[in-house]
Amino acid sequence: MPESFEVSASAGSYLVAVGQGLLKKVIADNPDALFMVDDYLASTLPIPETRRILVNAAESNKSLERMPEIVLKLRELGANRGSHLVVIGGGVIQDIATFSASIYMRGIRWTYMPTTLLSMADSCIGGKSSINVLGYKNLVGNFYPPKEVLIDADFVATLDAEKVVGGLFEAAKICYARSYQDFQAYLSEGPAAKMSAEKVQGIIVRALRTKKWFIEIDEFDQKERLLLNFGHTFGHAIEAGTDFGVSHGIAVGVGMMIAVEYARKRGWLSASGIERTSGLTSHVKAMLKVDGSSIVTAPEAIDLKLVMEKFNNDKKHLSNVYRMICPCGDGELEVVSEPKNEEVRRDIASAYESALGEIGWTCSS
Repeated sequence: MPESFEVSASAGSYLVAVGQGLLKKVIADNPDALFMVDDYLASTLPIPETRRILVNAAESNKSLERMPEIVLKLRELGANRGSHLVVIGGGVIQDIATFSASIYMRGIRWTYMPTTLLSMADSCIGGKSSINVLGYKNLVGNFYPPKEVLIDADFVATLDAEKVVGGLFEAAKICYARSYQDFQAYLSEGPAAKMSAEKVQGIIVRALRTKKWFIEIDEFDQKERLLLNFGHTFGHAIEAGTDFGVSHGIAVGVGMMIAVEYARKRGWLSASGIERTSGLTSHVKAMLKVDGSSIVTAPEAIDLKLVMEKFNNDKKHLSNVYRMICPCGDGELEVVSEPKNEEVRRDIASAYESALGEIGWTCSS
């Protein structure tokens, strides 16, 4: 049974619908739209070439340097201010579409159909674009929500275990950020690398309804919504430091472990906080394995010096302090500011080494 709800935004409310078998309906209901599609799906979608833009979902294409190509392609297809863009793809395609739709002729309306669990359970709502610049992760972007978000849970059957688990890490992050009780409720849904479409739908709805609270209370990332960056500051540095050899969702899961380890090193957690964050890190470590085997190939020795360079340049930091989302007290997340000194850098680097060692990844320095 499909489920739907609305998300309120300053640009107007938009519909979110979650169900199964929605893809054919999206194509049939939009005969005059232009389509931006992950090229991996091109052969499965009956959309004429005169109405579609194919985009390779490589992280390198989600860059400011590649945006002129997308804008010019929209122009070649005759897009105007009244055009409707339907976007079918995962998070990389979503970021490209959000940014390009917002700047083309000062903005055209668009509909989003996410195809990865990461985009279904997290990024599809909130309206943010995040674009890389000259190798720096998500350095520019804006807010431009779609007209509607239509989620077909059947797409999850096309994903490998790594992509499923990466999406689940984002869902776990959202629920933990809201409260430990919400995280426990998420675990009760039975997240796993292999799930039925019905179970996937339940997890997606839980995660998105939880994220809806953050979006509506803090649409522009000024206070509460900042907590959804949990795992990202640490994780983005791993992505960039491995030339994006570690996928975003996996990096976020590992990044949460690193944030917990750093909080422990700084003595910020009570006994209850240690217990609760241990539950989170145990879940991350368990999800990284299926039937006793790792779902991801461990990267070659991670260049810790390069990772720290990427960490230092994260856009969320200020000129003289690091800003991170870490668990404190009884495990609640907080925005913490730490001075950019040698002691803090040493503890951050040590947190990377300890957490990565727990999952069998090694660092070189």
